[in-house]
Amino acid sequence: MPQSTPREYMFSAQQLQDRMHSRPFRPFKLCLSDGTTFDIPNHDVAFVKRNAIEIGLDADPNGLAERFVECAIIHITRIEDLVAA
Repeated sequence: MPQSTPREYMFSAQQLQDRMHSRPFRPFKLCLSDGTTFDIPNHDVAFVKRNAIEIGLDADPNGLAERFVECAIIHITRIEDLVAA
């Protein structure tokens, strides 16, 4: 019986950190294993930790988050560029 292959969608904290600090910043979407997605429109809405990323949600007109959600990096399946509207 063939062994299962490792997941192809493993991301590291360093990869996320690199994406967050890329210049120029390119907005992106995080896609999670349960189908949830989070838009990261600028580098100020998320904070990368060793095993998780905190994402600010429901920002007011001044960009201040109403709440935060913490996502384990192991659950990130894809990172997609956001297309400008």
